[in-house]
Amino acid sequence: MRVAEPKKTTKSRARGLERAFAIIDYLYSGKEPKRPIEIAVGMKAPKSSIYELVGLLTNVGVLERVDAEGRVFLGRKLHYWGLSYLNNFDLTRLAQPILEYITDQTREMSQLCMLDGNKYTVAMMNEGNRQFRISADVGKKIPIPWTASGRLLLGHMSNIEINEFIPNEDFILPDGSRLDKSKFADSAHQALAEGFYSFDSLSDTYTHCFAVPVFDRSKICVGTLCLIAPKEDAKANFSKYRDVLIHSASKLSAKLCADEFSDELAAE
Repeated sequence: MRVAEPKKTTKSRARGLERAFAIIDYLYSGKEPKRPIEIAVGMKAPKSSIYELVGLLTNVGVLERVDAEGRVFLGRKLHYWGLSYLNNFDLTRLAQPILEYITDQTREMSQLCMLDGNKYTVAMMNEGNRQFRISADVGKKIPIPWTASGRLLLGHMSNIEINEFIPNEDFILPDGSRLDKSKFADSAHQALAEGFYSFDSLSDTYTHCFAVPVFDRSKICVGTLCLIAPKEDAKANFSKYRDVLIHSASKLSAKLCADEFSDELAAE
């Protein structure tokens, strides 16, 4: 007869697993190697627990030691996992040629943007082919209210759900002002209803952001196609850039739904 595992042991293992993922996310966010003691201090976590978990993650290749002082960083196993994810996740697999098309039509940088937890992130990027190029950090987590895409990605939520989902401090904009929560929720609902949102970037003074939603079969916005352009170019080509993005997002949504439908047929 199998003896049930004590609930205390199960909860302890769950907390350990959560902390292991938190270590990976901490190193990813910091983008530089750290010693275990530095990780413990930075995460405000027990040193003994961090040392033990860093050792376990290093032994299986999820983390790797990078110098004689014991600093560790993300290991190559995560790279292999990432490649497998890209090969099998429909949205990113199908997005690359669409991003290339957008850049070819506009010369501007195009992006596939998504949610990462309760933050916005650029999942994929295709650089513009103009002499003056704008770049972005793929994978960097940004407060949702700072972005055009964030409104589209949360437009299906109620005001209460949006307020509960976004950390209170994320409504503080780069210039130090606070964005009204209800106004953000209203703009999110309106943006999704119109299928398009654009504004001058809040993180710099010279670019304009365009974003359109990408839908899955349940009509939920699972990502956005974005275009970042210098303000003057955005103003001069506003209609063209908007139309290219809307056409591209419609095409990507159709491909995504077709792939999901094909997968369902294959499983039957």
